[in-house]
Amino acid sequence: MTTLALLCSLPCLASDSGHLSPIGERVDSFTLDNCYGKPVSLDDFSESNAIAIVFLGTECPLAKLYGPRLTQIQQQYSDRGIQIVGINSNKQDSLTELAAYVHRHEFGFPMLKDPGNRIADTMGAQRTPEVFLLDQDRVVRYHGRIDDQYGVGYSKERDAKPELTLAIDALLGGKAIDKPETEAVGCHIGRVKEVPPTGSVTFTKDIAPIFNTKCVNCHRDGEIAPFTLTSYDDVLGWEDTILEVIAENRMPPWYADPDHGTFANDARLTSHQRELISTWVDNGMPEGDPKDLPEPPKFVDGWQIDQPDQVVRMRDKPFSVPAEGVLDYQRFVIDPQWSEDKYIVASEARPDKRGVVHHILVYVIPPGQQRRDLRQAIAGYAPGSPPLELTDGIAVEVKAGSKLLFEMHYTPNGTTTEDLSYVGFRFTNKQNVRKRLQGRLAIDQRFEIPAGVANHTVKATYVVRQEENLISMSPHMHLRGKSFRYDIRFPDGRKDTLLNVPNYDFNWQLKYILDEPMRLPKGTRVECTAVFDNSKYNLANPDPSKPVRWGDQSFEEMMIGFMDTVPVEDDLR
Repeated sequence: MTTLALLCSLPCLASDSGHLSPIGERVDSFTLDNCYGKPVSLDDFSESNAIAIVFLGTECPLAKLYGPRLTQIQQQYSDRGIQIVGINSNKQDSLTELAAYVHRHEFGFPMLKDPGNRIADTMGAQRTPEVFLLDQDRVVRYHGRIDDQYGVGYSKERDAKPELTLAIDALLGGKAIDKPETEAVGCHIGRVKEVPPTGSVTFTKDIAPIFNTKCVNCHRDGEIAPFTLTSYDDVLGWEDTILEVIAENRMPPWYADPDHGTFANDARLTSHQRELISTWVDNGMPEGDPKDLPEPPKFVDGWQIDQPDQVVRMRDKPFSVPAEGVLDYQRFVIDPQWSEDKYIVASEARPDKRGVVHHILVYVIPPGQQRRDLRQAIAGYAPGSPPLELTDGIAVEVKAGSKLLFEMHYTPNGTTTEDLSYVGFRFTNKQNVRKRLQGRLAIDQRFEIPAGVANHTVKATYVVRQEENLISMSPHMHLRGKSFRYDIRFPDGRKDTLLNVPNYDFNWQLKYILDEPMRLPKGTRVECTAVFDNSKYNLANPDPSKPVRWGDQSFEEMMIGFMDTVPVEDDLR
């Protein structure tokens, strides 16, 4: 299951509707301990002109991202009598974890612990982060989000509307708040449940095996997922969020239409697995017999491939990933000093700081050229993805004098981080190579997506020139990408759909690996159809008022149907 995909598609985030509005309700004074155990009362801020109570969680991606922003707002308005007060109501967050969270993000406001979610229940808070802005009489005048930059599966690159500060300005100016209520977006507050654990479905026997297989690869210490799922205690408090992302098919990340194609790396939960998780939560989440707990999955701390023959870092010095905001792709060119042709049989791109690296692609820049060869992506990393390992005499050929382009997708996590990612290669001699893995493309670089159009179709075709076996497919668009489909037309007139991605997500650059290679006779046509949404209803759209053309940056667009193939006849010996 994943920071923002905006960041990483916000796997643990969601929003609520249909709640009772707190606008106009008075908040009575309360006293809670801060993260260091010192009691703090709402009455301590009786001289403040307004108080912004913000519910936060230590592991929620939005709560991490908005921590520094809340400190900025506190500093900006402190001389005008505004006080921000953070509250943590999560049962899964200890005082020690809360203190570390405050220290790590250098909060400039008090952070209080709400045992048993008493204050959250009284105020009707559901999410982290969620804001209640109180006037001097402690009446709620604004409720909802801090601003609209981040949401479920998107992040705005510019022009985020600062709803909280607009509400503060109006309140201080004695004016009516234009929009007193917005939709809070974030993780569910991990509430203490009253349901006693019952039933035969237990964590140790039924749920841990599912999480180990489908989730723990990312949801473990040091990985990009926002919280861990490696033990029973890890899961407590996240159950509502888990049910939500499963129900909405956001986690595990997999976007292929099950009616078309069978894939070796299919990440979906089965219907039975979904039912087990739902039943377990409904029954109060019994832990079960420790003897039933399966062996935890083993993950390699070092290289997954055999020891590389060469390791290439993305550049000479680390790249500084900011604490918050939206980062476009970062690209770094490096010379691996290859003075002879190389035949790669294994490659593994490794993030230096997994908490902020969402994915890595390493392309070849052929000798004498300035631009990457889109057909030669020789290494890649995404959460949970395996490295490239080729057998049976298959290799990737790279010409002498080539350079490498690292394309880095970073997801800020609330803390400034220095990253220096790298890639490892294993080589073989030419005489050992029977076939070369080939990158194929169905590509259109001459399209224009009109401004404001919600469904704009772009098509491209790859024609097979030599009989080959199709291994995998990887659709690629940017922030306006809506859907992508691979259709195949054989020379004898047969046609089929190889892959349909009805809800494309830019945050997850997935490769769909066929369960069995497909033979493509000479003359076969692979037709790719992409649909783009350049309307205002696409919340990830950087600017719906402008037409969009091809370009490397995410505010531009691409239309590429990547494919990996192996020739049927290609003996180099």
